[in-house]
Order: sequence, then structure tokens, then C-alpha cells
Amino acid sequence: MQMKQKIIELIKKEKIIAIVRGVDEEHIIPTAQALYEGGIHMMEITFDQSNPNHLVETSKLIKVVSEQMQGKICVGAGTVMNIAQCDAAFQAGAKYFITPNVNVDVIRKANELEVVSIPGALSPTEAAYAYEEGADFVKLFPAGDLGSNYIKSLCAPLNHIPFLAVGGVSPDNIKEFANAGVCGFGVGGKLIDKKAIYNGEYEKITKIAQEYTNRK
Repeated sequence: MQMKQKIIELIKKEKIIAIVRGVDEEHIIPTAQALYEGGIHMMEITFDQSNPNHLVETSKLIKVVSEQMQGKICVGAGTVMNIAQCDAAFQAGAKYFITPNVNVDVIRKANELEVVSIPGALSPTEAAYAYEEGADFVKLFPAGDLGSNYIKSLCAPLNHIPFLAVGGVSPDNIKEFANAGVCGFGVGGKLIDKKAIYNGEYEKITKIAQEYTNRK
């Protein structure tokens, strides 16, 4: 099985991708370890578009996690908006690219690099277009604002597309989104408690991770 297909199968199996935003190098490995101990094995490290040094800084974080958590955490890049970010993330070891929008250039670059592509969409038109252009999954964002009824209605005619629900997914509603038709989830703010991280209270991250993995 090719590496890309292995990652696709891993995402479907693991279901939950932790979205890590704004965690620095000092805290990134303890955070990844806390997630792993809580049963989460997929981690998206996002590019901060407002940071002029985001290419270097985010790539470094991806590389550190990819190397030090090899076999434990499968790391990808988030908020990938252009080809330069694709190249930097790939060279750092990212196995999947997640975007907030449908960027055909990023989808095509991911396929060229044999990296899993997960663009974000809101409407049936966007979702179908992304998949037709070669996306491996389509991220429905913001899921919490869209609601499970909307997602269920969208998934019904597009049941050939593997969807991930991202934004507003909690331990309390994760089953609801699963029943609506998605095959996985992206979880950020409700899981990555930066106050706990910067206070060194990583056991809190592990506990929240367990709440998600016990209900997925």
C-alpha cells in the first residue's frame, strides 16, 4: 500500500485530528505526548498567516513532531494557503495538508507530492468541486455553526465524499456529527487548552483527549 493510501486509511481509523495553533517549540512535544496518551494520534500544526516568519516557524514545529513522535503521532499542516507552504510543510514531514478553503493549486500540489489533501468547504457546490479536483477528504467548516442537520442534508446526496466535521466539535456532540454522515473530526480550541499547556498541566490535555476518544 502506498504511503498516501496508508494515511487516508489512518485518518478513517483514528477519526480525530487535533488542531494545534499557537503552541511554541518548547511546548509542542509535551502537547503531542499528552494527546498520544489520551488516544489521539493525528495532529495538525497550523500556519499563522499573520506571522511573517510562519514558513520557518511552523515547518520547524512539524519537523520536530514528525521526528520525535514518529510512530506515535501522524502530523499534518493546517491553514495551508499556497504552494510555498505546501513545499515547506512537505519537506518538514507533513503527511496531509488541511486548508480553510477550496484552493485548487494546493489540492493539485498535494497530489503531486502524494500528500493527503483536505480542503475546507461550506456548500454542496464547494464540496463537490473540491472532490472532483482531487481532494481526498472535504472538511466541513465551521461544523458547529452549520449544525448536524445541515451536514446530514449535505452528506446525503454527496455520500461518495468522505467528510470531516471541523469547528465546534465537542465530546457532547461528536456522536451527533458522526450520525450525520462524517467519517472524522478536527478538534482545536476545546481540546488544545493553551492555558493548561503553558502552565505545564498536560494531564488536562490527556483527560480532554480521552473524553473525545471515548465517544468517537
